[in-house]
Order: sequence, then structure tokens, then C-alpha cells
Amino acid sequence: MTVNEGLRAMAGFFVLLSLALGTWVHPGWYLFTAFVGFNLLQSAFTRWCPAMAILKRIGFREEAPREKVSA
Repeated sequence: MTVNEGLRAMAGFFVLLSLALGTWVHPGWYLFTAFVGFNLLQSAFTRWCPAMAILKRIGFREEAPREKVSA
């Protein structure tokens, strides 16, 4: 699994978890959903996310560079 795939899986898990906790435990958990969404948005522009550094450290591989297809 690559870092990008791991990041998407982690974000999806945390969004679903925080939605469940917000529904069944306390609505304050919805703020965590907003936090995850904000981090995804800022990483789209800065190309940096703290979770990516963690995933790299635990062994997720970088994506291989894509080859250009000549027409």
C-alpha cells in the first residue's frame, strides 16, 4: 500500500468513526470530522500532511513515478 492510499484509508476511517461517535456518544465529535476535512483540504494545496510522515515511518512506500506516454 502506498502513502497516498494509506492516507485516504486513514482519513476515511477517522471520518466514519467520528460520525458514529458524534451520533451515539456526543455531538462534539463532529469537530473531529471537520478537523480531518480541514487537513485533507490544506494538504491538497501544500502537499504536506502530518499523517503522511507517520505512514512513511511505519513503512508505507512512496508512489513510483509515472511514465510519460508519448503520442
